[in-house]
Amino acid sequence: MFPHYDVIVVGAGHAGCEAAASAANMGSKVLLITMNMQTIAQMSCNPAMGGIAKGQIVREIDAMGGYSGIVSDRSTIQFRMLNRSKGPAMWSPRAQNDRMLFATVWRELLEQTPNVDFYQDMVKGLLVKHGRVEGVITGLGHEIKAKSVVLTNGTFLNGVIHIGEKQFGGGRVAEKAATGITEQLVDLGFESDRLKTGTPPRIDGRSLDYSKMTEQKGDDTVVGFSFLDIPRVKPEQQRSCWITYTSPEVHDILKTGFDRSPMYQGRIQGIGPRYCPSIEDKINRFAERDRHQLFVEPEGWNTVEIYVNGFSTSLPESVQYEALRMVPGFENCRMFRPGYAIEYDYFPPTQLKYSLETKLISNLFFAGQINGTTGYEEAACQGLMAGINAHLAAKEKDALILKRSEAYIGVLIDDLISKGTEEPYRMFTSRAEYRTLLRQDNADLRLTELSYNLGLASEERMEKVKQKQAQVEYLKGKLTEVSLEPEEVNAYLEDNNSAAISQKQKVHQLLLRPGISLDTMYLSVPRLKEILGEMGIETLEQADIQIKYDVYIQKEKEMVARMGQMEDLTIPENFNYDKIHSLSAEARQKFGRIRPGTLGQASRISGVTPSDVQILMVYMGR
Repeated sequence: MFPHYDVIVVGAGHAGCEAAASAANMGSKVLLITMNMQTIAQMSCNPAMGGIAKGQIVREIDAMGGYSGIVSDRSTIQFRMLNRSKGPAMWSPRAQNDRMLFATVWRELLEQTPNVDFYQDMVKGLLVKHGRVEGVITGLGHEIKAKSVVLTNGTFLNGVIHIGEKQFGGGRVAEKAATGITEQLVDLGFESDRLKTGTPPRIDGRSLDYSKMTEQKGDDTVVGFSFLDIPRVKPEQQRSCWITYTSPEVHDILKTGFDRSPMYQGRIQGIGPRYCPSIEDKINRFAERDRHQLFVEPEGWNTVEIYVNGFSTSLPESVQYEALRMVPGFENCRMFRPGYAIEYDYFPPTQLKYSLETKLISNLFFAGQINGTTGYEEAACQGLMAGINAHLAAKEKDALILKRSEAYIGVLIDDLISKGTEEPYRMFTSRAEYRTLLRQDNADLRLTELSYNLGLASEERMEKVKQKQAQVEYLKGKLTEVSLEPEEVNAYLEDNNSAAISQKQKVHQLLLRPGISLDTMYLSVPRLKEILGEMGIETLEQADIQIKYDVYIQKEKEMVARMGQMEDLTIPENFNYDKIHSLSAEARQKFGRIRPGTLGQASRISGVTPSDVQILMVYMGR
């Protein structure tokens, strides 16, 4: 019934979809197995993509030839570029999406991708022989063979849903949990643990009074995520979000349910996300605050369903409802469904190689929440990399590994494998030491050629990158030559609170001033447009950033070069750390468990001191 596949992907969430697409687009014959064909690429929690650091990840996925950016742009109902008041290293794109359209577009793209087959069934086990995965066993008893397998099980592995004192098995509300895989992997020698995440109640938008909330509109310019020319929502068509707040009265009502909270009664053992806590957790941890911000987010173009961002909870349904009715604008709210917590199995990611292949079983890859991450974007980028490397493993080629200096994706994977995680991992710009290099605006310049050479990014993408690169270099050169007279530019300078000039000055010098940008100068100074010719906003912005931040960019490149020496010092896979008695006991234990591939990775392991690294370096030098 089933052919022999190159790659089987288990699970069709964000990680699974990207894994299937990347492996198939590189030429592998792929089978995507999901328990429900109607929930492919489901936005299980908030109907949004991107945000702080997450937006950079989506742009990197897009630059590599993944689909998340395209799907996001085609389903956007509101777009905002966050952190515009800060430097460009902090700018982060974020989109509010139509939940149903997002899933529909993802499925359409997968169905239009040659080499992707689909099958609806639960995977209950793996076919493993001589330390190598050879396929999967399904709930219906099918044994399906493949050269590589990618597990992207999300919250389904032995998932348990909690609402107050009620608890029942499930991977999402109204969907059953997946069983069998955890038990088999533990028998094979893997270490597993439990994590917890949650979601807020969904509300009927017709029952809300928006006049009591603050409106949050989208940007005047919709930049989007994809570097391709995707039809995007027009600025004037965007849907608004709204902001409201909890109050001491809301908190008092919520506290009445704490004695029935699964979190405080010990029924939830898994650790929840630190940076997206439940509302009851916020009240406990931040007792000094008398209010918390809530974002009221529409779920799509043609639905009245509302997502209450910031009100994630597992309290009894009646308590959730009573508390919400005390929130300004929610006095007459009607609930579609209550919030809930979900507890699930994950596998500490120190058990993986940098390729996301497991150390214990060859050609078996993990991606997404099975590795302890939280968030669509973190899952999608792991799926992309796991799919690429599952294809390369099936073709017996070397793995693709992105460095910390090359991408946020590289930072995320390195953090997981070097440090592990005991709580749901979320990406932030602060986790990246080279964030001036890893901006959202240059993801295509950093990654597309690499992906194109692998056979993933398309010819169209590569051509666009080459054109952009050539235009940016031309612009930078031209701006060091072109001078503007006082009468040509002073009106623009004064409008932007910058001192007027008394003699002509090079454009390059003017751009170093605070508050002056090339795109606005280009539109305001007619002679500049005449000299430069027609230029896209994206190209102008890229040249402007490179000119303004050249000193900082060069400093980071020097730092990368210095650190690169440690990254190039490879540690043999079977290195015996026990014979180095001068290492601390903790370092010996962690080196032996994690088995770092390079001295650079060894230096980033939590609990390892600089003296441990120096001792290891000296010993290797011998």
